[in-house]
Amino acid sequence: MPNFEEIYKSKLIPIDKMPDLLQSDSDVIVAQCASEPQGCMSKFHLAKDRVHDVKVFSVLTLKPYDFYMLPEMKGHFELCSWFHAPGSRKALKERTGTVTYVPNMLHRSASDRMKVRRPHMFVGTCTPPDEKGFVSLSLGITYEKDILEAAEVTILEVNDKLPRTLGDTQVHISDVDYFVEYSQTPPTLPEPLPDDVAMAIGKNIANLIEDGSTIQLGIGEIPNAAALMLTDKKDLGVHTEMMVDSIMELYEMGVITNMKKSVHKGKFICTFAMGTEKLYRWLDNNPAVEFLRGSYVNDPCLVRQNSKMVSINTCIMIDFTGQVASESIGTEQYSGTGGQSDTAVGATEGFDGKGKSIIACRSTARKGQISTIVSVLPEGTAVTLHRSNTDYVVTEYGSVRLTGLTIKERTLALISIAHPDFRESLRQKAIEIGYID
Repeated sequence: MPNFEEIYKSKLIPIDKMPDLLQSDSDVIVAQCASEPQGCMSKFHLAKDRVHDVKVFSVLTLKPYDFYMLPEMKGHFELCSWFHAPGSRKALKERTGTVTYVPNMLHRSASDRMKVRRPHMFVGTCTPPDEKGFVSLSLGITYEKDILEAAEVTILEVNDKLPRTLGDTQVHISDVDYFVEYSQTPPTLPEPLPDDVAMAIGKNIANLIEDGSTIQLGIGEIPNAAALMLTDKKDLGVHTEMMVDSIMELYEMGVITNMKKSVHKGKFICTFAMGTEKLYRWLDNNPAVEFLRGSYVNDPCLVRQNSKMVSINTCIMIDFTGQVASESIGTEQYSGTGGQSDTAVGATEGFDGKGKSIIACRSTARKGQISTIVSVLPEGTAVTLHRSNTDYVVTEYGSVRLTGLTIKERTLALISIAHPDFRESLRQKAIEIGYID
């Protein structure tokens, strides 16, 4: 029998030596969110004087790492973000020249980049190996395992505080080139406490969800409020890209059983998780939860196979025709497409004709100064969800369904759920444009 402990030790290098493996003019793809290899990423900048044109791809980078925050890194490193976070937004505003955005559909993020060129390196995180030589990629395999299998060099940061999750997360040490050890509490994201407006939106969302539905629920104040309003539902199932605390809590209440699902019956299906330490403890060796690749979970062809599929997402603004903007305001990229289009399209095309896509937002922004329902999107604004795919829209003032409606009908419907302070001005604008008489 192979001595897996010896094999592991032979591949173990000091974390300070990891930057020596970076190469100029190459793609380095790192794991996302709670799977982020923070020990390694905090040392990338140390290779500055010997590398140039290193593109680091990531989703929602959690820390403002030196390799992209420092202006002197320009020409040496560039963060290529599939979904912006506070650090990358700050670097963009400061025009450091070290950050750019990669338009993508989440389920294709890995495969699309590999059409450009093969990644030189993948850097992720994992649990310590078990007695059979397997590690778990733990809190995320949205694109991580696809890239690990394709990269020329693979490095895993071993964290003994990560939960061992199940599904497709297992990797054998023989398939990894290098290991480094870095023990830390996994990054957490406490549940936001919804205010009255968010709770009103959550109630309107809950009114659209039937018993036995399969739901996709993200994180944030509005999705959390929706979860709080689902406590009287029965036999819900989960097929989601992101596993969050509110889903765990609904399961513990008996609201989620996963027994009415048409795909992966009896199982939670997700691609990554982020939340509190309680969530991570619950996920550890939990056979009810399967982490599967984003290329599978978020594929609209699979999403549409779920019974009574309901996709719940939020947006920044929406125009009279139903164009949904969830990632940018004008040319300023704020976040990313994520899985919104993936799940929305899949849900509305549900095989049983009972699927729903819900786009939710507050009726106003900037402390009530502007309406989030607008006549036209600001110049340069990215359209996250095509108007032909926009189904239900929800604010604190109600819900409307846009599917099948004319532009005139859509305009009137959206004005009806706009904030009362803006309805008349929106109506006048619609008349000026010619959308209504």
